[in-house]
Amino acid sequence: MREKEFISIIKDTLKSDYIGDDCAYLKDLGIVVSQDSLVEDVHFSLKYMTPYQLGYKSVAVNISDICASGAEPKYLTIALSLPKSVDEGFVKSFYEGAKALGVEIVGGDMTGADKVMVSVCAIGSTRDRKISSRCNAKVGYKVVVAGLHGLSVTGLKLLSEGKNEPKKFIKAHLTPTPQVEFCTHIGKNIKSNYAMMDTSDGLMDAFSTIANDSGVLLRIDFDKIPQDKDVDKDLVLFGGEDYGIVAVVPKDFECGGAVVGEVVEGLGVELNLDGQEVHYSKKDVEEKIFNHF
Repeated sequence: MREKEFISIIKDTLKSDYIGDDCAYLKDLGIVVSQDSLVEDVHFSLKYMTPYQLGYKSVAVNISDICASGAEPKYLTIALSLPKSVDEGFVKSFYEGAKALGVEIVGGDMTGADKVMVSVCAIGSTRDRKISSRCNAKVGYKVVVAGLHGLSVTGLKLLSEGKNEPKKFIKAHLTPTPQVEFCTHIGKNIKSNYAMMDTSDGLMDAFSTIANDSGVLLRIDFDKIPQDKDVDKDLVLFGGEDYGIVAVVPKDFECGGAVVGEVVEGLGVELNLDGQEVHYSKKDVEEKIFNHF
């Protein structure tokens, strides 16, 4: 069973209006809340990641979700599960990395486990911000991408092969940079409803999720997507953990980034690649993205 099928079961069981985006928007409290977990040998390996890098990345992935909602990252709590082999130095280095992005850590939990597991809860402020939703893409809007894609998964492949070069790929995987400024500009300045999502599960996953949740077709020109010349095309589209951003906004709204397409009538993603139009349904994309199970 796939991750997205589990999520559908949870949504159907809880019947909650808050479940759907990466952040729950609690309008009555003026906050958004997100939670992500990292499990040793599923999301990371201590063979090539230091405790500092683990702390940094654990926080970065949560900040990315808060920013993608349009909110301001404010507070974090961290639950850390550790095996008996871990010493005090690991804990200190982990939290040095966790605080490096400048968001205040206000609490958490600690327990024993067979492997290292990290779960971070992030809270963002919606004050003076307009919050996004994946279901807000509208016909006539433009599709904008911020960040490069495919670098992280390329870095992971190199690390798994015992390589540490080129550094640009290693850095992209171990210490990703959330698109804080890009998202802040949109959240503070946009007046219309809009869709925005980070690309933690891949660029095509973000395109597809927004398209299907909004009931529209995203027409994308692959050649307009910002790319590193050393990254395979398939990894640009389906490699995860880059923490870039896809924003779908009105055509007259200036937000920076690269305009890579438009929203039209239909459903799914239509990709112009190598002179051919290829249509991707929700199922097509889900069969190619990373499955946590």
